[in-house]
Amino acid sequence: PLTGPPALLGVAASLGHKIAIAEANAAGGINGRKIRYVLEDDGYVTARTIQGTRKVIDVDKVFALVGLSGSGQSIAAMPVLEKAGIPTVIDVAPVKPLWEPPRKNVFIVGQSYEEGIKHLVAFLADKNPGKKWGLITQDDDYGIAVHDGFDAMVKPKKLSVVYSGSYKKGQQDFSSEMLQLKDAGVEVFLAGGIIAENVAMMKELEKLNVKPVTGIFWPGRIEPVLKLMGPAGDGIYAVDYVEPFASEAGKAFLEKARSLVSEAEFKGINRYTMTGYAAAKVLIAAIGRCGKDPTWACTVTELEKTSNVETGVMAPVSFGPGVRFSNQKLKIMQADFSSLSFKPVD
Repeated sequence: PLTGPPALLGVAASLGHKIAIAEANAAGGINGRKIRYVLEDDGYVTARTIQGTRKVIDVDKVFALVGLSGSGQSIAAMPVLEKAGIPTVIDVAPVKPLWEPPRKNVFIVGQSYEEGIKHLVAFLADKNPGKKWGLITQDDDYGIAVHDGFDAMVKPKKLSVVYSGSYKKGQQDFSSEMLQLKDAGVEVFLAGGIIAENVAMMKELEKLNVKPVTGIFWPGRIEPVLKLMGPAGDGIYAVDYVEPFASEAGKAFLEKARSLVSEAEFKGINRYTMTGYAAAKVLIAAIGRCGKDPTWACTVTELEKTSNVETGVMAPVSFGPGVRFSNQKLKIMQADFSSLSFKPVD
């Protein structure tokens, strides 16, 4: 989405597509043919996702799709994509229903929400043994995936869960939930919000003078969130599969991006720009391997053959026969408020 609650994510992902496309076009395009980028905004509304997907396929006659929207919206668009057969690479919301069962023409770059949460919880549990845990999640597919990942680690890590709650999408006031979390004596907190929700939770905890060890998920691992949280966000942990901008790879990507987008666009870059860039690079490479007259069938075949493709912003990307999910390597990062950045810790 370019508008709506998670617009920061959609705008950033589209910038990643633009950077990869600008880079390819500057090198002559795909076998001499320049790439044209057609962008539709769904406003984070499922009906508009389906409508926009049909439009770019039937009206704009695009050759391939990259991106899509949130988890629920992307799941809803699957029948349209599958029926059309258009080569598609999704990079924003990697949830299992997108690749289980695998669909011939749909590929997903990223890591599952469940695996991401399991990795984060395992790290925090090992670092904070015997502590009391709290969890809050959104009441939708995203929240279910986060909760499933957390639940999978409760027994193996012998977690003492003293608070578990949920919130409605778009909720702004978390005073009641955070007070309950405080009263429960939570020492390790998994904040399952996206952007504004995590900011509101941390601000509320700050008011209550409570600072549990806190973990957030990658949808909220963007620098504007740290700025909005203020000092309350210092030291929070996050899990992700793309490089932090503070790393050498991250710095190199920003340097490349600065030369390919406007100054105003550059300010909108965040971790989703990297996911969008990687997905577009993989798709462009697959089309390129099909020669001067690519077809959908060839592109899908070449996407399936993708093996250890380096994008510079995450671990190498691979698919395979019957494998439509790239299963990216995860890493833990920690927020540094003084520099408004996340730095790797493992």
